[in-house]
Amino acid sequence: ELSRRSRVSLAMEAKDGGKLHRNPSAIKNKMKRQAVYAKLKSVKKAERRTRREENKRKATEAGELGEEAPRKKQKTIESEREVDPTFVSPDDLEVFGDEAGDEFASIFGNEIKPKIMITTRPKPSKHLFRFIADLMTLLPKSFYYERKSFDVKQICQFATNKKFTHLIVLGEDKKYKKKMCNGMIVSRLPDGPTAFFKVSNVQISTDLKSRGKSISQQPEIILNNFNTRLGRRVGRFLGSLYPHEPNFKGRQVVTFHNQ
Repeated sequence: ELSRRSRVSLAMEAKDGGKLHRNPSAIKNKMKRQAVYAKLKSVKKAERRTRREENKRKATEAGELGEEAPRKKQKTIESEREVDPTFVSPDDLEVFGDEAGDEFASIFGNEIKPKIMITTRPKPSKHLFRFIADLMTLLPKSFYYERKSFDVKQICQFATNKKFTHLIVLGEDKKYKKKMCNGMIVSRLPDGPTAFFKVSNVQISTDLKSRGKSISQQPEIILNNFNTRLGRRVGRFLGSLYPHEPNFKGRQVVTFHNQ
């Protein structure tokens, strides 16, 4: 087993293909840390210079052959995404058959219209009602009911008796000065499914500059990147909150983007 001094020395000197093994910030000695950082910086600079020369050489060769110079592929979330074995292909009849008889088929088939009941955790703060106001603008046919002292089971029974198709229960974090919604439970009534969604980075409409005013026309729903078996299930869950009769002339759009 190496001593601490030996390990620090190896952190300075050990190389593999011109790359230093350790992050300099892990070295406590200032002089040694600066020395390792200087070496690491010079190695990276040499690598960048080598890559530039290689790209220039390839572009020159491609020009001489009359071909288009190879372009560097930009790294994005989509280009770096690993292939998921549960990805649903456009001709997967098994998945489409399952969706034709699931809990949301009647809404997607316009047999029934979604009607949403919104409530909160017990004793919500006034800040949560600003979020509720935006949510009711976003969701057609949504209605707020005060939580009072009822438990979730009683609320579900009440909502089912009133012919609501969905129940949304909002939570908030009261530990911080800026109280804001931090999660929501969404349930398809009467038999489920039920899902919990974490809420973060909330921007209330009144805080947006040069904001537009929402109109009462039915929005167009865009579900983006819900391509796996689980993704399609979640996408249909979110899509079932809206009537599927969009008014395209109104150009009001609601987008759910799975990243």
